[in-house]
Amino acid sequence: MKYLVFLLLTLCGYSQLLRAQQTDAFNGLQMNMGNLFRLSDAQTRSISPENPTGEKGKGGMATLAHGTAASAARDLGQGWKVNPFIRIQPGHTDTLALIQGPGAIQHIWMTATGFWRFEILRMYWDDEKTPSVEVPLGDFFCMGWGKYAPLQSLAVCVNPGSAFNCYWVMPFRKKCLITLQNIGDEPMTLYYQIDYTLTTIPEDAAYFHAQFRHVNPNPYKQPYVILDGVKGRGQYVGTYLAWGVHNNGWWGEGEIKFYMDGDQQFPTINGTGTEDYFCGSYDFENQQTHQYETFTSPYSGLCQVIKPDGLYQTQQRFGMYRWHIMDPIRFQHDLRVTIQDLGWRRNGTYLPQRSDISSVAYWYQTEPHAPFPPLPAKEELEDD
Repeated sequence: MKYLVFLLLTLCGYSQLLRAQQTDAFNGLQMNMGNLFRLSDAQTRSISPENPTGEKGKGGMATLAHGTAASAARDLGQGWKVNPFIRIQPGHTDTLALIQGPGAIQHIWMTATGFWRFEILRMYWDDEKTPSVEVPLGDFFCMGWGKYAPLQSLAVCVNPGSAFNCYWVMPFRKKCLITLQNIGDEPMTLYYQIDYTLTTIPEDAAYFHAQFRHVNPNPYKQPYVILDGVKGRGQYVGTYLAWGVHNNGWWGEGEIKFYMDGDQQFPTINGTGTEDYFCGSYDFENQQTHQYETFTSPYSGLCQVIKPDGLYQTQQRFGMYRWHIMDPIRFQHDLRVTIQDLGWRRNGTYLPQRSDISSVAYWYQTEPHAPFPPLPAKEELEDD
């Protein structure tokens, strides 16, 4: 009898140990310097024009008959940078990635010719019919004014040569579809690489979303809506604003407000000013030069200050980002985000402005998501 009890206890302990080991298996996600040494059964894959399916052992197979750089590679042949980019014709939508899951996007790199507001990036998770990401290419990478500016942050980097990078982790369970549409009048050239892993996805993993909005001018005495209509459970993780000023004086007194889980007239989270929300202060002013001072940091930045040039460039423009990586804004049922369009009058009172504002909201949530509002018309996207 004692032997039987001992045997049962031993088997029970072994079973618990086995379950603990299985639970502790590293799926290759949540990467940081502290876990680079850990082994994983995750499979690393990458999609580019040189391997459009991401399949194992299928890279660099383009021939001179079909390669976009066939002329440059004509003396070397297959395997020698024959097809490093794609061309997307006006009015066309090209599939950049179609991946069978489960897995997660870990890094995206792109560099594109053309007008970035006329290049619409979309992402679909699993079998959904409407995109979870629908944003002009430049705005997704915090370059809404169509001009290069260096940006170094944890989530998005823009490097010399207008190289767009993002490090948002984007899990999917069944399928991932990424497309790019050219709504412009000229062909565009795109170099890109999408790095991902095929692995198990935690049960509590939500799906990545990003939504673009644009108003010019913003209605008088109306807050600008960054995000609305979100239903489900998740967390808000980032904001990008491209702000065009139509009046003189300081323009960033407006407060950001997060209405969540049934909030009506008054929000749960209420900021104190535009530059405050983007982790700056006092007009982003350099106290020595008395000029705007751009900055980029891991979690926030004033990445663009475009000044009038005295001739054709007549308006002042700003680009700002704020990542809620260490402080995600969690909601259980619904979410609405607004910011006031507010400056100063000469008499020391607030001025409701009519600014040119574009935004990208970034968040994770359970599916299904509410359909996004239609993108602005092409003519409305052309404001620069």
